[in-house]
Amino acid sequence: MSPTERLYYADPFLHRFTARVVGQGTWSGAPSVVLERTAFYPEAGGQMGDRGVLGGLPVRDVQVDDDGVVHHLLEVPEGASLPGPGTELTGEVDRVRRRANMSLHTGQHMLSRALVDVAGAATVSARLGETLCTIDTDQDTLDERQVAEAEALVNAIIDDDVPIRAFFPTPEELAALPLRRAPKVTANIRVIQIGDFDVSPCGGTHCTRSGQVGLVRVLGVERYKGKGRVLFSAGPRARRELWEEAGTLRAMSRAFTCGPLEVPTVVDKLRRELTEAREALGAARARLAEHSAAELLAALDASPDKRVVAVLDGAGPEQLRAVAARLTSRPEAVVLLAGRLPDGMPVLVSRGASASFGCGAFLKKAAEAAKGRGGGRPEHAEGRLPPDTDWPALVASLMG
Repeated sequence: MSPTERLYYADPFLHRFTARVVGQGTWSGAPSVVLERTAFYPEAGGQMGDRGVLGGLPVRDVQVDDDGVVHHLLEVPEGASLPGPGTELTGEVDRVRRRANMSLHTGQHMLSRALVDVAGAATVSARLGETLCTIDTDQDTLDERQVAEAEALVNAIIDDDVPIRAFFPTPEELAALPLRRAPKVTANIRVIQIGDFDVSPCGGTHCTRSGQVGLVRVLGVERYKGKGRVLFSAGPRARRELWEEAGTLRAMSRAFTCGPLEVPTVVDKLRRELTEAREALGAARARLAEHSAAELLAALDASPDKRVVAVLDGAGPEQLRAVAARLTSRPEAVVLLAGRLPDGMPVLVSRGASASFGCGAFLKKAAEAAKGRGGGRPEHAEGRLPPDTDWPALVASLMG
């Protein structure tokens, strides 16, 4: 089949068209419809393919093969067949998706140019994804200040609303153009020229003036596979993201009864207060552990077998460890502790340096008997049992 005529080359805002089916093909094992011409952009060059409706059937994917034939993959009802050769079809491109992709792709060209001018970072690859867009550069690292400067430069060009030209230059014209990168093909080279700012070979759908991009927004800078990567957004998607973030900020300001710009100050204050509260709680727990340990040390010293079994109300694993550390300072000690919490019973079994009690083996048996979980080393073991477990009775039954 001959290469498909691409209507979007001449008019990226063309959303409705008619075309004749010239054949049926396959793409990755799925049947496809091939038209004599199409306004649907096939996935290529890092840009997502168009979606829409063709002949009344949803278009779920658009791809292009090495011969330039565009394959339209349709959602066909069970028992129905694809339109046959000679059928005249009406196609409607999803204009919202197309418009978003135009802004993202044009914004990517502009940001790639600015990264070269400001940071000397050439674009190695770019990906315009469903939720995230990235530019991978040839630099090991990127200075965030320079990336911010590049972002500002791009938005200044957007504000200038310069014309954007898409054309197929002659070989002589192409040789004279200051291309940002070399073409990936050798014939039918299409060029996108953004005012006097950027000239780059590309077959994608683009805005016709820079102002149509709306804005370009850098979301972050990171290292990916050893190179500097820029995460960005543009156009309707960037605007929607900003609105969502602004809505979240306003909701937080209402919750904190402050202005939106005061939210960071309020959050910092809450963080400090939380840190202070945690420190105070830690100190209180330490004092409680010290008090509990003092009481249990007396019981341990009075025990003929140097074993102590206890349940501490409200104690979690950390408090049990603190108490056990004090008790096992006695070399012969064997400590069997449990905490009582609403959602379960943390348990701990530990021994002093000269004791030979098998803590891990014992707790494993206890967990099996109580339908809980736990285990550990011979010298120390931890677990969790159901909240209604009678820990002293369980220990007594297992000790025989």
